[in-house]
Amino acid sequence: MLTPEKQLEIIKRGTFEIIQERELLLKLVKSAKENKPLKIKAGFDPTAPDIHIGHTVLIEKLRQFQELGHEVIFLIGDFTGMIGDPTGKSETRKPLTKDDVLKNAETYKEQVFKILDREKTRITFNSLWLENLSAIELIKLQAKQTVARMLEREDFKQRFHSQTPIGIHEFIYPLLQGYDSVVLHADVELGGMDQRFNLLMGRELQKQYGQEPQAIVIMPLLEGLDGVKKMSKSLGNYIGISEQPKDIYGKTLSISDDLMIKYYELLSHTGLDELKLLKEGLHAGTIHPKKAKEDLAVELVERYWGKQAARHAKEEFDKVFRDKGLPDDVPLFEITWDEDEIWLPRIMKASGLVPSTGEAIRLIKQGAVNVGNEKVDDPDAKLAKGDYIIKAGKRKFVRIKPR
Repeated sequence: MLTPEKQLEIIKRGTFEIIQERELLLKLVKSAKENKPLKIKAGFDPTAPDIHIGHTVLIEKLRQFQELGHEVIFLIGDFTGMIGDPTGKSETRKPLTKDDVLKNAETYKEQVFKILDREKTRITFNSLWLENLSAIELIKLQAKQTVARMLEREDFKQRFHSQTPIGIHEFIYPLLQGYDSVVLHADVELGGMDQRFNLLMGRELQKQYGQEPQAIVIMPLLEGLDGVKKMSKSLGNYIGISEQPKDIYGKTLSISDDLMIKYYELLSHTGLDELKLLKEGLHAGTIHPKKAKEDLAVELVERYWGKQAARHAKEEFDKVFRDKGLPDDVPLFEITWDEDEIWLPRIMKASGLVPSTGEAIRLIKQGAVNVGNEKVDDPDAKLAKGDYIIKAGKRKFVRIKPR
């Protein structure tokens, strides 16, 4: 096992804040002295079935703790997921059904083991203890905090001042998350920046239940492909870990040079010394940003799909974008040519290349549509009956053939 100081250095990589760093070091010292691993907790509400790489920031930090010899507790908030954490929301969230939560949880479990060691990961559900709380026990838990304390949370404060409704059940969510730490006797809890209030609640409740308070490791939120907003499926700026290898590879290459460093810090398994050399090389100009991005893209594809898929994704990307070739799997769409000419946006929508004619028009105006080797910039363009390869954006192709 590495020294506590070296462990702390690894743990600090990419973190936004540690509460309290001195406490965490002392826990690591005690762990090494007693040869007893720390209990590392991270909770995930299975509110959506698919994980993108923004979600994996916490999971990668769990992996680091796991490789340092500590016990990782992957807590699925099946009970709290039915309440819905209001963090960052301007209004009350709609609760999920039990079936929704359990279905999403199963998908979560399969995806996280692409990163964590299945044999060394303890998976548990907080319904195991929260469903058994009696009414009087729940009231006693609520009595441990005040409304004033809850209104210190920024989103609650804003909604209170704007007279936006706040459900009483929403105040209970941070208490239940904190109570999870009490039940699990967590030594460390991980969470994102938007979870700070809830994470601190765990420390407070542990003190009130006579336990040593957990240290908190807060991770930054990962910006999406636009480099501005938090990665989100709804914003379309995400890289899904279940996406096709070529899409993961191509999207990774599209990030900015500045954002690439953050992706390396939070997602790459590159060691600290190697990461330092990479940063120095990029700064000195001895390492080209494109090469660094290619290496990161290969690493991510390999993690989720394997070495062969990563190699093929790189070869196909080079073929399409460097050598101006076509991908190997251009989908074929047969269309009934019911008139002499068909409006191009209509063909693009019908083939599934774009979700709507409006999106097709937008891409054409941006100069992002090619028919064969010719760029099309007229949104009123029509195609006569024939075979065509249409390209939209950087990575989408379709072969059109008359039926």
